[in-house]
Amino acid sequence: MKLEILTVGDNREIQNSIISKIKELINYKNLEPGDKLPSERMLSEKFKVSRSNVRDAIQKLEFYGLLKSIPQSGTFVANIGVVAMNGMIEDILRLESQDFKSLVETRILLELKTVKLASLRRTEEDLKHIKEALDAYEKKALSGEDAVQEDLLFHLAIAKASGNSTMNTFMLSITPQIIIDFEKYHVCDIDQAFEGIKEHTEIYEAIKSKDPKLAKQKMKDHFRALYQYCYNVE
Repeated sequence: MKLEILTVGDNREIQNSIISKIKELINYKNLEPGDKLPSERMLSEKFKVSRSNVRDAIQKLEFYGLLKSIPQSGTFVANIGVVAMNGMIEDILRLESQDFKSLVETRILLELKTVKLASLRRTEEDLKHIKEALDAYEKKALSGEDAVQEDLLFHLAIAKASGNSTMNTFMLSITPQIIIDFEKYHVCDIDQAFEGIKEHTEIYEAIKSKDPKLAKQKMKDHFRALYQYCYNVE
């Protein structure tokens, strides 16, 4: 399994432009909660962009709870007042791109919680997926290949095992930028990859043993070098 790295920069500008136009459309047509938006095809033709760009913008607004897509039915304005919606969209458009340090801090906070929950809630199927991700990481690391994606797949498997869909969604949303930054700053060198095998195994064993306290401690140990590293990045 491969993680798809999303492009940033130009794509973000296009996405924000579409979001602004959707906001203008909602205001122009006086759409209210529950009203249906035009189809993706119609919006792409109207805004002169691709349907995939429209879909990305809609998914972003869905993530923030401003739109709701229903399969086979379409996309609808969420149950939120127009004034509040306009304010939230303006805030979304003002969001700056995530910096490396912020992503690392967010990831650590999320994963210290998800690993505890995973050790309490994991199923045998979850454990199987975590082990598969661990084995894939170990194979890449031992062969000297770049194992950044396999590393993150291991952590995503833990997030899924936490049984908390919101935390899992947050992890999925920040992972593409983490991959880009890891490759940009050369975070995972060979020595760190070998150490990562030992640390990942210890985390896995703690989850397998259903020991949340140990699982959290092993995750903290795993992140110590990363946390220190991100504050040495110029």
